Amino acid sequence: MRYVLDTSALFAMQDLPPGEVFVTAGVIAELRKYEDPRLRFWEDMLHVSSPSPASLDKVRKAASRTGDDARLSPTDMEVLALAIDLKAELLTDDYSIQNLARVMGVRYRGVGMKEIKEVVRWKYRCTGCRKEWDENYPDCPICGSPLRSSRSRK
Repeated sequence: MRYVLDTSALFAMQDLPPGEVFVTAGVIAELRKYEDPRLRFWEDMLHVSSPSPASLDKVRKAASRTGDDARLSPTDMEVLALAIDLKAELLTDDYSIQNLARVMGVRYRGVGMKEIKEVVRWKYRCTGCRKEWDENYPDCPICGSPLRSSRSRK
């Protein structure tokens, strides 16, 4: 069995799952940043790989459609794209990753927490003029204030 793990899955695990375990360089960087002591035991067992540009582009486009683009880090998107490339099960406790995985038909499983129950779509509301947008912008196109994400009611 093949698995792709994100940082949240590794934080929740005591032991790696049996089979081939893949991560991205970004996941390793995050484990180092938080000084996770288990990395020194696991590092030789983790296959570090990068996703294809085509899969990464698919993930970015899907994230833009669901509104998860503002909620996912570049590492999150790479992990999901790698799971697509490897046709592997994604292990993650990150609900935004699970949300997009469900939309894209990628198999996923929670590790320390239960999985999401429903797909969430996000809208973006301006903190200044209160205008609501379907997509995320660096700032409000009308007044320039920051945008905040909220669940779409559609």
